[in-house]
Amino acid sequence: MADILIAGGGIGGLAAALGLARRGHRVTVLERREMFTEVGAGIQLGPNAFAALDALGVGREVRDRAVFIDELRFMDGTTGDRVATLPVTGAYRERFGNPYAVVHRVDLYLPLLEACRRDPNVELFGRHHVVGYEQRTGRVSAVLADGTRLTGDALIGADGLHSAIRAQLVGDGGPRVSGHTIYRAVIPMDEVPPELRWNAVTLWAGPKWHFVHYPIAGGSHLNLAATRDDGATEAVAGVPAGHDDVLASFPQLSGAARRLLELGRDWKAWVLCDRDPVDRWTDGRVTLLGDAAHPMLQYAAQGACQAVEDAVVLSGLLDGCPADFEQRLEKYGALRRERTARVQLVAREMGRQLYHAAGDAARARNDMLSALSAQDLHDRMAWLHGSADLRPEDAA
Repeated sequence: MADILIAGGGIGGLAAALGLARRGHRVTVLERREMFTEVGAGIQLGPNAFAALDALGVGREVRDRAVFIDELRFMDGTTGDRVATLPVTGAYRERFGNPYAVVHRVDLYLPLLEACRRDPNVELFGRHHVVGYEQRTGRVSAVLADGTRLTGDALIGADGLHSAIRAQLVGDGGPRVSGHTIYRAVIPMDEVPPELRWNAVTLWAGPKWHFVHYPIAGGSHLNLAATRDDGATEAVAGVPAGHDDVLASFPQLSGAARRLLELGRDWKAWVLCDRDPVDRWTDGRVTLLGDAAHPMLQYAAQGACQAVEDAVVLSGLLDGCPADFEQRLEKYGALRRERTARVQLVAREMGRQLYHAAGDAARARNDMLSALSAQDLHDRMAWLHGSADLRPEDAA
């Protein structure tokens, strides 16, 4: 049994804590906020996420809270035409071994948090802001904002987009601001006209904008997310946005999509950020996980999925009480870097080529997508939604 420190108590940090504790380690999670909680709205979970959650022992609890949708719909937001449909039942579930689902972020976070609280090998500390680390032979210390040092056998930096651990380990400066602003709202489903209560993730794509909606919270609410490529240069997170301002940002959206957008209230805005992939995730007994390692734009719907994948691979490699921590952490980075870098870069290109295309590029996109069969679409998603490489026995 080893003592492992984790900086960050978000989805990735708790998933890592749970996986490592179940491999026999004592884990201390250090969260800068006073309370362990999750903010935001809806997220999508592919089959690869459920494979990882099952390996962590919380798959059933997340399934109990999830909405299992029937399909992913890609619509032309300017004409209202359906361009392509990706079925995610039947053959899709048989192929990938798990469903595609949508949840409120809390519906993923709480099962992880509750499992950590039940595990005697996990300690959770709020108001513990990790600002850096120090190493000496065989040990590593997390340095807190108040000067306190907590020491263990390894330190996992799961402290998100603005990771202090990454800043020291990689030193690549601040996040890359995408120039895309996303407005999010959640509304009760009973306020949605019955004919618009679709059991689908529906995306309406327009020139330099798109709009996504899907049910969450067991189908009791509808998640709305509208994104504009507006050239924003300053990163903001969760700031209130006026209802009229949101509507004015999407003047070309009409029909059913416009009706849904108009239902939104209490809008909040984020400016999306990511980082370039890097080859170095590990420094001695310190490594990165989740957004600290590979922050990505939303367009592949894989941020949380990749974080829980990280947790499974890392905990599999640290099974038992290894004497070769440094080598195993290096192997973890080597196993995860290529896949996560591909997702980061694909997410960027999806935003540019699929979601925000205009004119001839949009017409070419529609022609390309509409020509693909369901089997073709499943084939194209196989590298992402498949999860055979995540089995802990394969990683160890």
